[in-house]
Amino acid sequence: MEGNNKDTSLLEAVQQADHPRIAQLLEQKADVEMTDDLGRTPLMLAVQKNDTDAVAQLLEAGSDPNHRDITELTPFICAGANGFTASLKLMAEAGADVTSVNRFGGTALLPAAEKGYLHTVEACLAVGVPVDHVNHLGWSALLEAVILGDGGRLYADVIQTLYDAGASVHLQDFDGKSAVYYADEQKQDRVLGILTDTLEDPQHPAVIEAKSLAAHHNWSAASQTVQAALESDGDNLDLLFYAGFYLAAQVRFEEALAQYSRALAVAPDALEFYFYTAYCYRLMNQTENALQEFDKGAALSSENPFYHYHKSNYLRELGRHEEAVEVMEELVDRHPSRYDFWFHKANSLRSLGRHEEAIAAIEHAIELQPDNPLYAKHKVQSERLMS
Repeated sequence: MEGNNKDTSLLEAVQQADHPRIAQLLEQKADVEMTDDLGRTPLMLAVQKNDTDAVAQLLEAGSDPNHRDITELTPFICAGANGFTASLKLMAEAGADVTSVNRFGGTALLPAAEKGYLHTVEACLAVGVPVDHVNHLGWSALLEAVILGDGGRLYADVIQTLYDAGASVHLQDFDGKSAVYYADEQKQDRVLGILTDTLEDPQHPAVIEAKSLAAHHNWSAASQTVQAALESDGDNLDLLFYAGFYLAAQVRFEEALAQYSRALAVAPDALEFYFYTAYCYRLMNQTENALQEFDKGAALSSENPFYHYHKSNYLRELGRHEEAVEVMEELVDRHPSRYDFWFHKANSLRSLGRHEEAIAAIEHAIELQPDNPLYAKHKVQSERLMS
């Protein structure tokens, strides 16, 4: 790896997850703020690999959780955007600026809510990330969770968590629309009930008990509670979801997948479970299996952008921007009025060095939302890169 320091040994040791070598280099006072050609420090690399042990080693040695790479991303925000809760907590304890924002104006909470990372949302709120911060698209974490979520069990819990933390349900985006408006428009009945205080809690008593246990991170007891209830109520989708969710929290992914598969066998139209299986495969580093699950959900809900959008997100995380662009092209063809889709397509094109196409895409976003300075800024950046 080529960096702007001659000795890149620490960067290489982090890439290889060689913890003894990392410790040795830190003992020898290696520069913890050295960067690679993308401006990433060893800490950023450790976060991106979800290597919590390396994150702890580097923080103890004084690595800065607020250092920005060439895309203006910090290790702290990166952890939030990828659902790496343990690393996020470590960096908050080490003095990370919990109010810091990425180049889109979003805190760590916004992408965590957008992607359904419930534990990370809880951690962000616990360390003081503002609940109602609005990004340059005009969205708060609550708006993102509704607009970019599916209204299923996981997103309902994310939204309930934000609501309980005081998120404003009446805060409006640049189009003058609130989370309540979008929940109603997208027929997210469960979410609408939460936001309007009209939800009649139909949850199984075992789920209520399990949630109480999970609030104290007692995943094992929470899991046992719902699985015991499944013995007499094996077709209950709520029980099957939480059984899988709490197993995944214990890194028992194969067992979690079995519960989600059981739910799909009971109710093949419960499409949200494809998102949960994809998430499990992602955490297992089984990339192709995860992508296949996104495709299954997309095939069964072709008019709903949810699965296509989250597949494109995942492809961007993987650095597979060519494929992400293909997915985004399909999305903007089907939903040409979505300025956020045009914007994300432009960013993937720019990552590929396809600047003329990126400028054309960002101009579509400008046409749809002409008063947003974010788009003009990114157009100028692409023009500069092109020249």
